[in-house]
Amino acid sequence: MTDQPSSPKKPSSRGAIPGLLKGLATTARTLSRPTHTAEYPDAQPSLPPRTRGVIALLEENCTNCMLSSRECPDWCIYIDSHKETLPATTEGGRERQRNVLDRFAIDFSLCMYCGICIEVCPFDALHWSPEFEYAEVNVLDLLHEKGKLGQWMSTVPPPPALDSYSAEPQEITAANKHARKAPEGRP
Repeated sequence: MTDQPSSPKKPSSRGAIPGLLKGLATTARTLSRPTHTAEYPDAQPSLPPRTRGVIALLEENCTNCMLSSRECPDWCIYIDSHKETLPATTEGGRERQRNVLDRFAIDFSLCMYCGICIEVCPFDALHWSPEFEYAEVNVLDLLHEKGKLGQWMSTVPPPPALDSYSAEPQEITAANKHARKAPEGRP
């Protein structure tokens, strides 16, 4: 038995003709159909109700806990705050300290829109807005401060309604409980 190198086989051109004709037939069918392309600037797209566009800030709910900034994988959230002393509300009470938000900024040139900051926010200060038209000519203008982030709160859709068969939220159950009555003979 001799080991002869096998000669390379020539590709058959028999299968190419039917394949080519099928491709041309598909192209001809597609050309006869109307297109469904929406010309974006002229026709606004119809977006799903909970579209992720840009992150909006509800400044009143922000407690400056820094969770959104710490959990951001891109480090694109900048938060600055200071403590403010509040006077005692009752006589003999003590003064309280409160965090005041000085700066809350998101650099959308770095943001990857993962939504981790929104998920970790314990007081629902961050929300997804369906607003998507915030492109800038200069990349440095994509750093949006709390004023701009707050303007997008008006575009945030309301949360979906609760399922009518679901259990009542714990907060509402606790608020609706009647106050306990003291047993008789006790003040």
